[in-house]
Amino acid sequence: MLLIYKNMEIRKLSDKHWDQVKIIYQKGIDTGNATFQTSAPSWEDWDQSHLKSCRVVMQEDGNVIGWAALTPVSSRCVYAGVAEVSVYVDPAHSGKGIGLTLLNELVRQSEAEGIWTLQAGIFPENTASLRIHEKAGFRILGTREKIGKQNGIWRDTALLERRSSVIN
Repeated sequence: MLLIYKNMEIRKLSDKHWDQVKIIYQKGIDTGNATFQTSAPSWEDWDQSHLKSCRVVMQEDGNVIGWAALTPVSSRCVYAGVAEVSVYVDPAHSGKGIGLTLLNELVRQSEAEGIWTLQAGIFPENTASLRIHEKAGFRILGTREKIGKQNGIWRDTALLERRSSVIN
């Protein structure tokens, strides 16, 4: 547990948080600028696709107001130290530094787990997400043009990467 602000703390994300995490995830999906996903998955599907470590929630007075987690980028052993970042904050709590705090905690935990590279694919229109990733040490590698369709429309993503300075 890490105390952030009065009445706010970071905890390990578990199945008991899923109902609240899923709502925040769906709110992000509904913006059209957070992910190519069209609906939040079941806990079982989400749990299976994400690393068992490096998954956190931010709680305020016991309520989840944001979450962050890592997904492996490949099942190949040579990429065992590379993971993709997801960070979501309830829109009612945006602009308070919660996303950056969660991302920094994810970076800390990932390095403790031996992960040497974090990556993120972010819609260019999601300027808040781009900004917090850059503040957390990510750099923009480029634009992946027409990488996927959303509601029948091709979308680009900015590809960002953060290479650990403590894992060689």
